[in-house]
Amino acid sequence: MADRFENLEVFIESHKFVLLIYKITIKFPSDEKFALISQLRRAAVSIVANIVEGNARGHSKEFVQFLYQATGSLEEVKYHVLLARDLGYITENDYDALHTQAEIVGRLLSGLMKYWKQKSLKS
Repeated sequence: MADRFENLEVFIESHKFVLLIYKITIKFPSDEKFALISQLRRAAVSIVANIVEGNARGHSKEFVQFLYQATGSLEEVKYHVLLARDLGYITENDYDALHTQAEIVGRLLSGLMKYWKQKSLKS
């Protein structure tokens, strides 16, 4: 995989997404601290953590598996963001910003999975 996870575009964009999640969840009601805030933040961090761990494994098939896990976490976050919007915890602008960043991360994850799957078939 890559020498340093910090150089991966998917890491950079996923990390931006996590920072945005943290920034926006600060505005949530305090009674959500151990509920939606915690769940949302843990799922967002899981995206990046799976990218980092998969990159460290050194084998393309394992990396792809971790990228699938990251994608699952991304989908979980997307639902929690939708729920937060519908509960009135975030503005439509915040929702749009999170949705846009989620789409960027999703495209990058998908492209990287496709690349490593094809590469592993050639090995």
